[in-house]
Amino acid sequence: MELTNENVLGKIISEFGEENIWDALNPDGIMTITTNRETIHELIKYLRDDKELQISFLTTMCGIHFPDHKDKEMCMMYQLHSLRHNYRIRIKVFMPASDPVMPTMTDLYATANWMEREAFDFYGFIFTGHPNLTRILNIEEMEYHPMLKQYPLEDQTREDKINTFFGR
Repeated sequence: MELTNENVLGKIISEFGEENIWDALNPDGIMTITTNRETIHELIKYLRDDKELQISFLTTMCGIHFPDHKDKEMCMMYQLHSLRHNYRIRIKVFMPASDPVMPTMTDLYATANWMEREAFDFYGFIFTGHPNLTRILNIEEMEYHPMLKQYPLEDQTREDKINTFFGR
């Protein structure tokens, strides 16, 4: 079976329903879908275990912060790859910043351990069931998550730069 975006999306929707899969896009040749926290673990398990799809490699997972998207400020994005079919899929889950909780994928992919720890460290995501959810790159004493877009990009008090050199 040749994997196309249409037949992969059809299999996913027939398994999980349209109420759990939405915003199917193909912006860069990679099927991109959105789902919810209740579905994500079983969806990724299905993609990995399905004998036709064989989408069994977790390429990456990362946090994204959209501070202007009310009740959808936080996003966890997963990219998976079928090595057999050379097919990729991207899955997004949005949630409010006040509740950045996701199920762990460490029971499906050992590499999710580090990726989830990085998302916790930099964005504050909590992964229920994670075996060791501690900071991985920043110091344990750090009381904030540095990739959240709550901070200005530059120090506005600096006087040693001339704005015209920076296109302002």
